[in-house]
Amino acid sequence: MNHTVYLYVFDTMSDWEIGYVTAELNSGRYFRQGVTPARIVTVGIEKTPVTTMGGLTIVPDLTVDECSVTSIDALILPGGNTWTEAIHAPILEIAELCLRKNILVGAICGATMGLALAGLLDSRAHTSNDLSYLKMICPSYTGEAYYKAESAVTDGMLITASGVAPLEFSLHVLTALNVWSPQTLHAWYHLNKTQEPGYFYELMSSIQ
Repeated sequence: MNHTVYLYVFDTMSDWEIGYVTAELNSGRYFRQGVTPARIVTVGIEKTPVTTMGGLTIVPDLTVDECSVTSIDALILPGGNTWTEAIHAPILEIAELCLRKNILVGAICGATMGLALAGLLDSRAHTSNDLSYLKMICPSYTGEAYYKAESAVTDGMLITASGVAPLEFSLHVLTALNVWSPQTLHAWYHLNKTQEPGYFYELMSSIQ
């Protein structure tokens, strides 16, 4: 079994917010037996290099126009400084299409504002960095009744997370894609959350 994951990349992208999940999906080092490492495909507005907030240069594999949701398992939308700008409208249309076709969409930090502006959070359980801030930045947003003050929230095929919760975001994405055993998920999360060495041995035992 092989998964293909689209990762949206753009100038000012918050590269640390997706570091855990992309590393684990790409390496497949803790995947359950029979599941091969995922194929991460970077998607940009154009195929020109983008510069992340961390100063890394990424050349997108595909443009948004070249995306085909018939061949992917997930779309990941990182945070960044420009999500309220119209330049992201095309990828938000792809996100809406993914949700209609029951394809996983994971959005963290600023990307949740993009989803809110597109009306994709008005009837789904979700979170963001802060409800008051979300309402202020996205005046068309009407999903307050579905907002949960949690680090990460899964509602069907939509995962949203606060920008200070990349670990929880990754846990929700990895759970939804079903690439790890429950024991691996538990040990990996608690190892990274607590730094307790006992969880490392639990993690190693889970993949034997």
